Amino acid sequence: MGKTKSDLFTPQQNLLAKMAKAIAHPARIAILEQLAKNGSCACGDIVNELPLSQATVSQHLKAMKEAGIIKGDIEGTFRCYCIDMEQCRSLMSKVTSLFTQGKCC
Repeated sequence: MGKTKSDLFTPQQNLLAKMAKAIAHPARIAILEQLAKNGSCACGDIVNELPLSQATVSQHLKAMKEAGIIKGDIEGTFRCYCIDMEQCRSLMSKVTSLFTQGKCC
């Protein structure tokens, strides 16, 4: 089987790109703001706060969970989400390193 374009880059580069993509949408920033404000939220609570459908919020939560930005736990019939602070600190460190390691013009 042939290589994919992601195979041309380091695992670290691919991880940073995946995490950056997971927050690169205004709806996802709004969801993260809600999670930061409340500590944790059920999907329905987020839907009540944002002008988005439940299906749209669920898709955004799924993408961020797959990238490791947030965690989701099942509590009864609800899935409760929270920010994965360890992963977010790692993301911040990687971005800081990216912009401080080289020379600037």
